Amino acid sequence: MAEQRIGVAVVGLGGAVATTAVAGVELLKLGMRDTSGLPLAHRTDLVPYESLVFGGWDLCPDDLAKAAHVHRVVEPAQLDTVAGPLQAIKPWPAVSDPQWCRNATGANVVPVGPLRDRVAHVREDLRRFWTEQALDRVVVVNLASTEARPDPTAPVLSDLAEFERGLDCDDATITPGLLYAYAAIRESCPYVNFTPSLGADVPALVELAERERVPIAGKDGKTGQTLIKTVLAPAFRSRALVVEGWYSTNILGNRDGQILDDPSSLASKLDTKGSVLDDMLGYAVEDHVVRIDYYRPRGDAKEAWDNIDLVGFLGQRMQMKVDFLCRDSILAAPLVIELVRLVVEAARRGEGGPQEQLGYFFKAPLTRGGTAEHALHVQERTLLRWLDAA
Repeated sequence: MAEQRIGVAVVGLGGAVATTAVAGVELLKLGMRDTSGLPLAHRTDLVPYESLVFGGWDLCPDDLAKAAHVHRVVEPAQLDTVAGPLQAIKPWPAVSDPQWCRNATGANVVPVGPLRDRVAHVREDLRRFWTEQALDRVVVVNLASTEARPDPTAPVLSDLAEFERGLDCDDATITPGLLYAYAAIRESCPYVNFTPSLGADVPALVELAERERVPIAGKDGKTGQTLIKTVLAPAFRSRALVVEGWYSTNILGNRDGQILDDPSSLASKLDTKGSVLDDMLGYAVEDHVVRIDYYRPRGDAKEAWDNIDLVGFLGQRMQMKVDFLCRDSILAAPLVIELVRLVVEAARRGEGGPQEQLGYFFKAPLTRGGTAEHALHVQERTLLRWLDAA
């Protein structure tokens, strides 16, 4: 597999997660041997990290070296080491619409026009990237800012024919995130949605992905607080400890936090974070509170704090408190890299549509039947079983 060249076209290429992922891969290409945080580093049956070639779209035209410097996630010495390759990567103009993401602004944009024209623009970018970089395959990854959530039951999203008609008549329900997903599938590019926004997780695009046999995965990467939840909740259930209440709060000051300061974008994020707990426990936790607050001084250094109220034997009450001081992009970037390798493997096997075995990486896993498993240990077992079945 070492001779392959895999293109990774990222929506939101200049963001903290994307620049961290690109810098990490470039360091690996230079022989860095520390693969901490990469859960599948031992899987030599997947495409090597060194085969990944990055491009993509962003509202800001800055090259990735400058963007990474602004985000202050990658250590300066490491960034200096890979400054050359990062300077050579400049984002393509992005398809954007401020009505869906009010706090995301920038001048590097495709003019708002007919939806068909915007899809054509994205598809042309993908074809050019494929040709100019002499790639064997291209994967599209959505790392863009969280969009406001349209009505997922809208008729235009219900099936492919309705979606196509919606494109023709510029239906206002169709978001930029949906356009990227549609364009990726049309270009036979496996698609990963690491954001809480709608991507390929609507019936219309699932239908298209299954018909074209294009792997799709998502949504909303499970990196910090929800990761801890999906470890602890199954443990409480297995010991018959009743969760009476769970209070979760997050503070972060990066661009993601700034975007989530808008209530419409925040609602999309809270929807994916809040639905996990009841599914794992098997009952509704009435006092389950989830907060996300933008606090600029923290930058990418996120703090996720949980207070859990438990009831045990003889009705005795107990508490657990967890304070996770983490780096948001340091947790997310390696998962994005692994997801690229995995959807490439799914495509190699001829698999299309929702890749349920990749639920291990997501808060709201995309499934065919609508019911998702959230417990991390079960998800990991499912993923490894799929990998070993090759």
